[in-house]
Amino acid sequence: MINHINLNLLRSLQVLLEERHVSRAAARLNLTQSAVSRQLAQLRTLCADPLLVRNGNVLVATPKALGLLDRVNHVLRQTDELFSDVPFDPATWQQEFVFSSSDYVAQFIVPAVVSILTQQAPLVDLSYRLWQPDYLAQIQTTGIDLASTMLPAAPQQLSSIMIGQDNSVCLMRVGHPLMAKTVWKSEDIVRFPHLKITGGGDKDSQVDWALSQMGMCRRIAVKVPFFSVAVNALQSSDLLMVVPEHIAINLTHHAALAFRPLPFETEAHLYWLMWHPKFDQDKAHYWMRENVLKVMKQSPYSIGMI
Repeated sequence: MINHINLNLLRSLQVLLEERHVSRAAARLNLTQSAVSRQLAQLRTLCADPLLVRNGNVLVATPKALGLLDRVNHVLRQTDELFSDVPFDPATWQQEFVFSSSDYVAQFIVPAVVSILTQQAPLVDLSYRLWQPDYLAQIQTTGIDLASTMLPAAPQQLSSIMIGQDNSVCLMRVGHPLMAKTVWKSEDIVRFPHLKITGGGDKDSQVDWALSQMGMCRRIAVKVPFFSVAVNALQSSDLLMVVPEHIAINLTHHAALAFRPLPFETEAHLYWLMWHPKFDQDKAHYWMRENVLKVMKQSPYSIGMI
C-alpha cells in the first residue's frame, strides 16, 4: 500500500477525519471540493473502509477511521520534525571528528581546538591524522572530516577556505657558517646538505624547481616526518631546511635556530582548510570548521596573513 500513498494524501486524510466535512476540509487544504472528494474515494479504496459515512446532514467517522487518526497524526508529526530546522547545540553533539594536518599544526593548533571542544562540545571525540599528499584525491574514503595543508591553488572538487600565505626561507642553527655571510647566493644553498620534512604538505619542492632552472640540485641528506626531530637535527649539525616563513619564525622562538630569506624567488605558499562538499550544510561541521579557522587565524604560531 505504501507505494500508492503520499504525504499529501495522508494530510488530506488527517483533515477529513478532523473536519468530517468535505467543504471545510477543502478550504483548509486549499483544494477544490471535487479534488477532496476524489481523494476521499481513493482513501476509502486504500483503507478498504468507508472512513466517513453520512448520518443525516453530517459525516460520521467509522471505528477504523477513528483508530487511524492518532496514527496519522503521529506519522505527520514525525515527518514535520524530520524536515524542520533543528537548532544545533554543540553541548549535545556526539561523534568522532577526524582532523588531518601537518605535525606542526598538531603541535601548536590542535591543543587550542581540544580546549574549545572540552568546554563547548565535550561529547566529541577528536581524532588526528598526519596529512599525506595522496589523501587529497581520497578525502571521502579516508574518513577525514576536515584537513589543513598547503596547495598552489584551491583544491578541485573540495570545499575550502584560504587561511593565509607566506614564502619559503632557509632555516639553520645559530652559528651556522652561512649566517656569517652578508650576501649569500644560490650556490650557498646547495653547498650544504639539507633536511626534509616528509609529513604534511609539500613545503619545499618549489625550491628544487627554482634550483633546477639554474642548473643546480641540492642534496637531501636527511628525511624525517616530524618537526620535533628536524629541530633537534638542525641544532646539532650544519644541515639546512627550507620551510615556510611563519614556521621558521615560530621555531626560532623555541630553539637555537635562525633563518634567512632565499637568494632567489619562489611562488608563495597558500594554506587551505578543506572538506568534502557533502558537509557544506552540516551544522555540526560548520561549527567545527569555524572554530578551527578562528584558532588558526588568531594563533601566534599560525600564518595570520590573509
